[in-house]
Parts: sequence; structure tokens; C-alpha cells
Amino acid sequence: MMRLSIICMVLLASTAIAQDHSAHHRMHMSESGIVMNQNANELPIGCDAISRDHEFTIHGGKKYVAGKPGLTFGMSQHEVRVEPCSRVTVTFVNEDEIRHQWMVHGLPKYLYPTGMFHIEAMGRQRQTGTFIVPAEDRNYLIHCDMAQHMEKGMRGQLVVGRGSGDLWGIAGVSDAFYRSSYLPRHVGWWAVTAALVAFALAWRWRLHRP
Repeated sequence: MMRLSIICMVLLASTAIAQDHSAHHRMHMSESGIVMNQNANELPIGCDAISRDHEFTIHGGKKYVAGKPGLTFGMSQHEVRVEPCSRVTVTFVNEDEIRHQWMVHGLPKYLYPTGMFHIEAMGRQRQTGTFIVPAEDRNYLIHCDMAQHMEKGMRGQLVVGRGSGDLWGIAGVSDAFYRSSYLPRHVGWWAVTAALVAFALAWRWRLHRP
């Protein structure tokens, strides 16, 4: 009897924790997938109102990288552009037999726990979720977090306002790899300045030599 009581208490505690976790992350679960950190009404700091409502239907699957060497998975739209303070509704359609995700990273953590918005669709299923973007001009990473899916092509960017510069590795937008300069920052300007000064000194010496 005591053992049964302990088991019941553990199950009740586990259920309570799961419900609290689900509520904290605004999680919606169904047979077709999961939506986490959905937010259709709470405004980010700096937003006085919803500036515009956007709706996107984005497909994910192998067919969207056909003919692109080195890529296995892709999306019908690798770049999404919206105004600051927009409310964005995304319907993510998974056209493969395996799970895919559509995730946005870098969002404010006071609204989106862990700073992300997450849609996951089971094979051949679709899921719809809504979130509100911040007021700042910025580029946010979109990707699928399933093992190796991002590395194999499921990577995009959400551009809010004027953005903050293209992210690397976005199909059809930017280079596949980040190209780091071999020289320190601003060294190019210093090199040009030094060359001009050297030229001016040489010219002056030439004019004034005996």
C-alpha cells in the first residue's frame, strides 16, 4: 500500500511539473507536432502596437535542395522579411517522412524562454504558430535543430526592418561558409593611410633634394 502511494505521488508530481513546463513555454502539442513559445498578444519592449500582421506558409523537405551539391534538406523560403513589431504567423509544412523544425533564435528571453520560437512538424504534417518580433532592426537565425539538418541545408534568416547584416550559410542569400579576414579589423585602412603618407614623404624628399 505504501509503495502504491509513493508511485501515485511521483506520477502526480511529474504531471504537475510537465504542465508547468508546458505553460511556461506556451507549448501546444498534437499528433502532428509541437509549437513552443507561441505569443500572439504580448508586445516586446519598444513596441506600442502591432505594426503589421504577416502570414507565411513555408515548406520543408529534400525537394527544395534538388541539384544543390552538399545539401540534403531545404526550405521553400530561406529568408523571411518583416517590419519591427510585426505579428508573424508561420505554417510549417513538412514534406518528408521524418521530423523537421522551423526555429527562430535570439529573441528576447523575457518573452521567449531560451530566446527561441519553435515549430516542429512530424513527417508529412503541418503546424502553425505565431510570435511577435522585437522593435530592433536585426537578422535572426532560422534553422532545423534535428541532428545535421541545419548543416545539410535547413538554415535561413528572419530579417526584421533593415536587418543587421546577412547571416552566413543561407541558401540563395549568402556564402556557404563564413569568410574570416586574415588581417585584424581596420588594418586595411591603416595600410592605405601608411601608403599615402609614405608616398607624400617620398614626393616631398624628391622635390627638396639638392
